[in-house]
Amino acid sequence: MDQKKPSKLMVSQQNGMIRNFLNRTKLIWRLMGDSRVSPWVKLIPIGALVYWISPVDLIMGIPGLDAIDDITVLWLGSTLFVELCPPQVVKEHVKALAGNMEVTGAQDEVVDVEATDISDKPS
Repeated sequence: MDQKKPSKLMVSQQNGMIRNFLNRTKLIWRLMGDSRVSPWVKLIPIGALVYWISPVDLIMGIPGLDAIDDITVLWLGSTLFVELCPPQVVKEHVKALAGNMEVTGAQDEVVDVEATDISDKPS
């Protein structure tokens, strides 16, 4: 059988919601493919995705609030899934994901400049 090459998706070291979302998604994807994680535990994110896609919601008919239950179920499902996975397996994948992040030199560069304050009013 062909062995898959690990993907080297690079994520910047900037903290933020998008980075956290990408890291969490990649972690869940890796854990779903890991044979050391119980198949029963793998049903949690699958169930959360099925709920998200399904037309039935806990809160229906209230514009704006009907999306909150979908977001809550996705967040709760992802958090519960990662918490129920074996801790050593989660640590291994988190370490591997952290190794895929490249720090660009641009973040560490210091540029020495002089600034002049220009007023719109004539002197």
